[in-house]
Amino acid sequence: MDKPKYKRIMLKLSGEALQGELNHGIEPKTLNEIALQIKEVHQMGVEIAVVVGGGNIFRGVAASTKGMNRANADYMGMLATVINCLALQDALEKVSVEARVMSAIDMRLVTEAYTRNRAIRHLEDGRIVIFGAGTGNPFFTTDTAAALRAMETDAEVIMKATKVDGIYTADPMVDPDAKKIEKASYMEVIEKKLRVMDTTAVSLCMENRMPILVFNMTKPGNILKAVMGETIGTRVEEL
Repeated sequence: MDKPKYKRIMLKLSGEALQGELNHGIEPKTLNEIALQIKEVHQMGVEIAVVVGGGNIFRGVAASTKGMNRANADYMGMLATVINCLALQDALEKVSVEARVMSAIDMRLVTEAYTRNRAIRHLEDGRIVIFGAGTGNPFFTTDTAAALRAMETDAEVIMKATKVDGIYTADPMVDPDAKKIEKASYMEVIEKKLRVMDTTAVSLCMENRMPILVFNMTKPGNILKAVMGETIGTRVEEL
């Protein structure tokens, strides 16, 4: 087998990715499948950092539209991401992959506090590092947290795992005429509001020339294909 294209990656998972066929929460079967896909890549020597959202448990933006204070709602969302991180850590360890959860909010009884140097050391020592609690600040999404942590840990690419096989001109679930975009520039994503990641995250990637790969992770083996450099999904970079 050819060598992987990337040595160190940032994998961005939405909270919804963990709920499988459920309406909310975490589906053990889906969680195990994700852990096995990550293990497959990890066994090839790829260093993997992960940021997980919390939308399957609590979404701060949605709560704030119904009257809750936005900062409080966002802190609750951060705590939801930590629940998902601990679940993913447990699933990885069940398939014999060592993982560490590092939180931007100090909760040392259940996670490690995030520091850049320790995160990089874990990656170099072959552990999966799962970043929880977003950036630790309200008003920032986990997409922005993924971009920030990717820069800090010197990842080579952000892999945004979704339920569709890339970026489309419209929602393919709603518009049958939606066309897939194979490659896009950062500015195209921002100006056309293609909803890959929020504007702050995309701008941060653009400033630091961090490529983003959007792909469908519900198909087994797609994380491996992405790491090997196969043509899947949509790639966002400076064109």
